[in-house]
Amino acid sequence: MKIKDKIKHLEELEKQALLGGGKERINAQHKKGKLTARERIELLLDKGTFRETDKFVTHSCTDFGMDKKKILGDGVVTGYGRINGRKVCIFVEDFTVFGGSLSHAYAEKICKLQDFSLRMGCPIIGIKDSGGARIQEGVESLAGYTDVFLRNVMSSGVVPQISAVMGPCAGGAVYSPAMTDFIIMVKGSYMFLTGPNVVKAATHEEVTSEELGGAGVHNAKSGVAHFSADSEIEGVELIKKLLSFIPQNNLEDTPPIEPNDDVNRMNKKLDEIVPDSPNKPYDMSEVIKKVIDDGDFFEIHEHYAKNLIVGFARMNGKSVGIVGNQPAVLAGVLDKDSSMKGARFVRFCDCFNIPIITFVDVPGFLPGTAQEWGGVIKNGAKLLYAYCESTVPRITIITRKAYGGAYCVMSSKHTRTDINFAWPSAEIAVMGPEGAVKILYKNKIKDAKNPKELEKKLIDEYTEKFANPFITASKGYIDAIIRPSETRPRIIEALQVIENKRDTNPPRKHGNIPL
Repeated sequence: MKIKDKIKHLEELEKQALLGGGKERINAQHKKGKLTARERIELLLDKGTFRETDKFVTHSCTDFGMDKKKILGDGVVTGYGRINGRKVCIFVEDFTVFGGSLSHAYAEKICKLQDFSLRMGCPIIGIKDSGGARIQEGVESLAGYTDVFLRNVMSSGVVPQISAVMGPCAGGAVYSPAMTDFIIMVKGSYMFLTGPNVVKAATHEEVTSEELGGAGVHNAKSGVAHFSADSEIEGVELIKKLLSFIPQNNLEDTPPIEPNDDVNRMNKKLDEIVPDSPNKPYDMSEVIKKVIDDGDFFEIHEHYAKNLIVGFARMNGKSVGIVGNQPAVLAGVLDKDSSMKGARFVRFCDCFNIPIITFVDVPGFLPGTAQEWGGVIKNGAKLLYAYCESTVPRITIITRKAYGGAYCVMSSKHTRTDINFAWPSAEIAVMGPEGAVKILYKNKIKDAKNPKELEKKLIDEYTEKFANPFITASKGYIDAIIRPSETRPRIIEALQVIENKRDTNPPRKHGNIPL
């Protein structure tokens, strides 16, 4: 065969591969309001940068007539390209080919890309739209899944891993995204281990796919997903924005951008944002937005455990991770869900060299049998462990309450935080003045002629003596008490001082975080 004939044959095969499962199935995908695998890649990557790998791979199954059903690419499109100029690896499941079901050959394509991502030191993005394991291949398909899972673990903390669920993701398929760093779910997609029919047979519950494992469920109830998108286009934009805040790998820093916001900008509104009443709520997200560059806060897990805020922002053009108690929800208490949410985020930032800024207004841990039986001790320990283990630059600002064990957990000085600030409104104590007085002076108040008047006097005295930042500062646990309005320039200045920080943990195989 002459070279020109070989080139013609190549072009024919390429056209065939581009069709996936064929025009009829592509049309069916469009009728559902869904894009094809290749259309998703075109939306996500910089124009003309995608280079496909293993375009001509097919499965090797011969049972159930599968030897007569071979489609080039075999249900997953893999390759590499660029997003806003930065290298990424990407695989996109193709529902038009055998319903996106995973074969061993399909899994090998993903594994090859995962290995390549590790060697190149660049993020890997997986877009999920699959009916699950290819039943015709039996255990071969399960082996393929597990090979992918192993590489998810090996990649963890080395290169960022992002999953976007844009269709079904069921059974064993859910474990790969579950082990990645971030999950985006598009409205209409779902994730679950066992589907509605199995649930009905086992528990007699009648539930739809959306109710069981839809985007809303996993964003607000389970916390499995980090973002919810109304459309695939919105989901793609979320991936792009997320990538802008994180580095290529664990050996690099996030590329800075040219800042537009004045590093010395003061905000007088912060001097008045904390209410005079210790029990009156305010919105910590407003504090955060008034401090960061241009008020641009990219919140993570926005709909889950809303009593704790986590997300990315920039300070003087450099990426930072933000953690903050939210007094507007449950008074900002920590509970089992918010502790786990915070721990996960802190550990990600520590893996990828992103400084952490923590805003504290926490009255303690949420009491009750539901919390104790639900493992609030274990989950609270996860957040404490994450902060203690982290070696990235850290700054803490106590805006109001920092009581009891929650003070310890929220990046206190004792967890190796580099610089700890407090506003004059900060109250730092074992517990709130009211609770402390009722315990310390129980009998005195009971025997008083005017119990309420004495109780108020004792509360004021306790607050003056113990529940203020000056006492803590006198012991060196607060580095400086600052005016709220100067928070932004003080944080930026502190970040510049500690940006070359070097800290290490004891040599070991790995710690045993209380999972």
